[in-house]
Amino acid sequence: MKTTSISVTEAARNFADCVNRVRYQNMTFVLLKNGLPIARLVPNEEKASRGRDLAEALDGVKLSRDEVKAWRRDLRNARRSLKPPTDRWK
Repeated sequence: MKTTSISVTEAARNFADCVNRVRYQNMTFVLLKNGLPIARLVPNEEKASRGRDLAEALDGVKLSRDEVKAWRRDLRNARRSLKPPTDRWK
């Protein structure tokens, strides 16, 4: 992972670019104020999973008929308990 030090002013002027580099190039930025490090912009360690990831993980898994029924039941229950995300910007 590449680490780059930049001023807070430079980070503010190029914030979208910095975020994109963190996300897609796995970079870390150390933000400097008056030459002193005050913050870091780092990649999120948690990766979001997608349905495709689950399908690939389960590909080739052999389940009995009872296990399939239990899986379906658990999946339905999980879907019922989900709530839409709240908008933190409101």
